[in-house]
Amino acid sequence: MIFLSNCFLILVGLTGVCYCSITTVKETSVKPGESISIPCLYESKYEKHVKYLCKGFYWATCSDVVKTNKPDTSGKFSVQDDKEQKTFTLTINHVESTDSDYWCVVEIDGGADVGEYFRLSVSGTPALSVDNQEIEGFLGENITINCKFQNSGTEKWCKLGGNCVTKLSEFVDGTRVIFKKNDTTYSVTMMGLKQENSGWYWCVKGQFQMPVYLTVTGRPASTLKSVTLMPVTMNVTNVTQPSVKERMDPTVFFISLGLLIFIVLVASFVLFVLKCKKTKKEPATEKTEVGVVYSDVTFKKKKTSEGIAAVSDGNVTYSSVVSFKQQDRRVKQK
Repeated sequence: MIFLSNCFLILVGLTGVCYCSITTVKETSVKPGESISIPCLYESKYEKHVKYLCKGFYWATCSDVVKTNKPDTSGKFSVQDDKEQKTFTLTINHVESTDSDYWCVVEIDGGADVGEYFRLSVSGTPALSVDNQEIEGFLGENITINCKFQNSGTEKWCKLGGNCVTKLSEFVDGTRVIFKKNDTTYSVTMMGLKQENSGWYWCVKGQFQMPVYLTVTGRPASTLKSVTLMPVTMNVTNVTQPSVKERMDPTVFFISLGLLIFIVLVASFVLFVLKCKKTKKEPATEKTEVGVVYSDVTFKKKKTSEGIAAVSDGNVTYSSVVSFKQQDRRVKQK
C-alpha cells in the first residue's frame, strides 16, 4: 500500500496534474462528423477557477483549445461552467479521427493545474451510443433511456458523482431504476422522477461510457395531445379565396348589425301596441231591456145560460210570447 502511494505521488510530481479532483468518463465512442459533450465534475473549492479543455495524449505536451475565459473562435470547441452543479461541460463539434485524446482541466494560479484524461473512440459504428445526449423528464413521471451497444461487457447506469446500478431493479439518488436488455440495446427506466434527479448520467458497457444529461421539470398545465388527422383530397377549380380585407370589412359588419337592431325594435313596438289594445278592450255587457213591454195574458171563460159560448173576435187581443236568454229578452207582438 505504501508503494502504491509513493507511485501516485511520483506520478503527480512528474505530470503536474492530480487525478483525484475531477471526475469524468474514461472512454466514449462517437461517429466522425458528429458532436459529443463530456461533463467534468470538480470540487467546490474550484468553483471560481478557470476551466479548460486540453488536447493531447501527454499532459506535458497537451495544448489548451478552449477556456472559460478564452472561447474558441473556430466554433469546434466550447466549454460551459455550471457552478451550481459544480460541473463544466466540454463540447467537441465535427469530430475527426485525430480527435482522440483530451483532458478536463482546472487552472490553478501559482500551482499545478488539476486535470483528468478521457479518450474519444472515433468509429463509423460506435461501440456505445444514445439517441440524444440531452433528455427531459417530468416530476413524478417515468423516463426511459435506450443505450445501444456493439461491444461486450457489464451494463451499468451511473450518476455523475453518485453511484452505479447493475441489477434489474436498484436505486440511484433515491429513485428506482429498472433494467431491460436485448441483443443490441439495454433500456434504463427511472421511476417517479424528482427535482434532484436532474444532472449528468452515463450508460456503461464494458470500457465505454456515454454521457446523458437529464432535466426534470414540472409538466405544463395544458399539454396538447397529439392528434392524427386523416388526409383529405379535394378538387377545387376556379375558386377565388376572399382576401382578409373582404372577410373582415367593418363597414359591412356595422350595417348588418344596424339593420338587425332596427328589425328587433320594430317588432318589439308592434307587439307592444297589440298588447295595449287587447288590455283596453272591455268585455261585452248585458244589453238593456229598454223598449221591452211585458204583458200578462189571462184567459177567462164566459158563462152563459147555455154553457160556455164562443168569444167574439172583436173583443179579443192576441199576443205572441217568445222566450229569450236573460241578457237579451224580447217580446214580439202581432
